Amino acid sequence: MNELSIPAESLASRIRQVQEATHGISEQYPRTYIRRCIEQDRFPDEMWRAMGEYGLLGLSVPEKFGGSGGGVVEIVALAEALALSGVPTLFLVVTGLGRVPIVRHGTPEQIKKFVTPTCDGSIKLCFAITEPNAGTNSFNMSTLATRDGEGWVLNGQKVFISGARDADIMLVIARTQKASELQHRTEGMSLFVVDMKTPGITLQQLNIQVETAERQYMVFFDNVHLPADALIGEAGKGAKLMFEGLNSERLLAAAAALGMGDYALKKAVAYAMERKPFGKPIGSYQALQHRMALAKAELEAARLMTYSAAERFDAGEDAGAHANMAKLLASRAAVAAVEASIQTHGGYAFDRDYDVVTLWPMVRLMEIAPINNEMLMNYIGEHVLGLPKSY
Repeated sequence: MNELSIPAESLASRIRQVQEATHGISEQYPRTYIRRCIEQDRFPDEMWRAMGEYGLLGLSVPEKFGGSGGGVVEIVALAEALALSGVPTLFLVVTGLGRVPIVRHGTPEQIKKFVTPTCDGSIKLCFAITEPNAGTNSFNMSTLATRDGEGWVLNGQKVFISGARDADIMLVIARTQKASELQHRTEGMSLFVVDMKTPGITLQQLNIQVETAERQYMVFFDNVHLPADALIGEAGKGAKLMFEGLNSERLLAAAAALGMGDYALKKAVAYAMERKPFGKPIGSYQALQHRMALAKAELEAARLMTYSAAERFDAGEDAGAHANMAKLLASRAAVAAVEASIQTHGGYAFDRDYDVVTLWPMVRLMEIAPINNEMLMNYIGEHVLGLPKSY
């Protein structure tokens, strides 16, 4: 029985309840724990299992399927709270987005098989969409699933897949019809849940210099046979399902960026209060104080947008524009906060023992992944402002 159950309450109460539950995890598994996992190149299994025991991994999954209830608001609050404690996990982002289309469009049997075990951490789920020759243009993907009796055969490759080595199952976006055979490129895409132990799957670790416990992989599918129940929803209609998950992914990424930004800012403030090279704290210098103050204001503004978008998502409204704006603002604010922390620490910022420069690669990555900020601004320009398509 999960210890955490989410009742219908105000937004602030929903967030606060998750933050309080997460505090027990971050006390038991602090920043030093995550850094040790990174150095040892291993998944933070102990923390992940504890999150399952606390009911945190079950957030956003209905209680009837073994989850803790709540919606995207709650799992966004979890991602932010973990990052705010210095223990961000990319795996929560891919788990959160991967479960959305399964819960919304899978059969009860599929949800119980693929989603319920993720709520206690006994099964780990990752997500695969990006391809080497398609990049941001997901509709240009070439990974293909073809009919094989009642099942399917999967061939192709994916890249930048977080935690592929540690996952038990993977939600894969693949074509079931080639784009060249279709009038509209958004057609012919399907979602499959792939057991990572299936023969024909090969992983190649990428040398990505980002300080996270999850590594990035190239994943190859060579005649991978999938059963009929691997298909989520209707074949060829996966594009809409995919974007439902991607909106939640952007909100989870925004939440992680917000938490990391505030974590870096707290370190800057603490150091600025102690450091007195000219007899008074450097935090009293406007050159540093204003930089930190602006970063804080931008973080808070991005936070409001993030939770507003999450509420829209949970209410069943179109959250695309708000999710894109949230990710754009949060990633930029986080970068500004870490830059302020680096500038405040001066030369010591580049001493790994101060654990400041270690934050930079991940927050900078947030301006590029899970989707680059330029594409977000393209979306806002076209779909919000009504300007001509720019790409």
